Amino acid sequence: MPTDTLLDFPFSARGDQLPHEIEQLRSEPVKRVRTIAGDEAWLVSSYSLCKQVLEDPRFSLKDTSAPGVPRQYALTIPPEVVNNMGNITGAGLRKAVLKAINPKTDGLTDWMREQAGTLVDSLLTTGAPVDLRGQFTSPYAEQLHCRILGIPGEDAPRLAASLDIAFMNSACPVTGAKLNWDRDMAYMVERLDDPAVTGLMAELAALRKDPDYAHLTDEMLATVGVTLFGAGVISTMGFLTMALVSLIQHPEVWQQIRQDPSTIPAAVDELLRINLSIADGLPRLALEDLTLGDVEVKKGELLLVLVEAANTDPDVYPDPHTVDIGRPNAGTHLSFGGGQHYCPATALGKRHTEIALEVLVEKMPGLQLAVPVDQLVWRTRFMKRLPERLPVLW
Repeated sequence: MPTDTLLDFPFSARGDQLPHEIEQLRSEPVKRVRTIAGDEAWLVSSYSLCKQVLEDPRFSLKDTSAPGVPRQYALTIPPEVVNNMGNITGAGLRKAVLKAINPKTDGLTDWMREQAGTLVDSLLTTGAPVDLRGQFTSPYAEQLHCRILGIPGEDAPRLAASLDIAFMNSACPVTGAKLNWDRDMAYMVERLDDPAVTGLMAELAALRKDPDYAHLTDEMLATVGVTLFGAGVISTMGFLTMALVSLIQHPEVWQQIRQDPSTIPAAVDELLRINLSIADGLPRLALEDLTLGDVEVKKGELLLVLVEAANTDPDVYPDPHTVDIGRPNAGTHLSFGGGQHYCPATALGKRHTEIALEVLVEKMPGLQLAVPVDQLVWRTRFMKRLPERLPVLW
């Protein structure tokens, strides 16, 4: 097929509506597309086939960073960091990381509730309108990850400043990405020698004295800190922001959770299902020739799992565009990925949003957009769909 006839991917950066291409893909759930990098890939969009790609070890995440393979876009992190959780496991650090991101660890849930309450109280003092992303969802996520890592909360802005470039979708390598990476790595290496540091960074620093971990370098330990902050902040902030966009667009659902906050956990699963924060495809590389649906995929070809299409597949979710917080199978969504790369921070991400919603329905029950929804400005060429600002009143 000539390259100029290929469908360009990704689709719309707008997060307030499902891209129109999704319905066109229903009859062609494995379709050839052209990526930002100019390479060809298979876009996988049905729930069953997306799940198959995520769970089948013949589709590799690690190998998507290998030299010379087709790419979705240029890497903004070192190639060896792409399979970060696999690297953490291989280094023997998985237990320490999982403990640190468990919401039941060290009073983390109580801390999140207190932090969310403090931020919202500050907004109430400021008075409407306020930018809910800049003044609530971003600092709430950033401070959470500073606490998990055990680094000073006042350092959050300098680390968060890197994320605007680190999560870009660019056809070519971005100079600023390496500059940010090197600066953030230097910061985390310094924290390993900082006696005031607590949390995960202190635990990682202590491992340097353990002969069983003699294989670990400061760079490997610092990489855990940089990637946990970056991926953690952008994911939790992105989902919470988009959950609020969805709730503001569906005031009847907001009223449901306001009247009965016990429904918030169920609502979060449904909000994850309809979530449009993932603006790209989850990449995998075929390790051998195989058949996917009706398509023959060749070894070395790139596949992109389109989560938003899988999560609105009518064969799995009847009436998929209706937000139903009582939907019995909402929790089967693929927003946290699947298979061996299923997001290890799932419980933390859900609890983070649940607590935010509990605080907001209590303190800002009349929450609504301060501008028409079509006035929201959506970030382009980014791995997450995000409104640059989320102006609200209550």
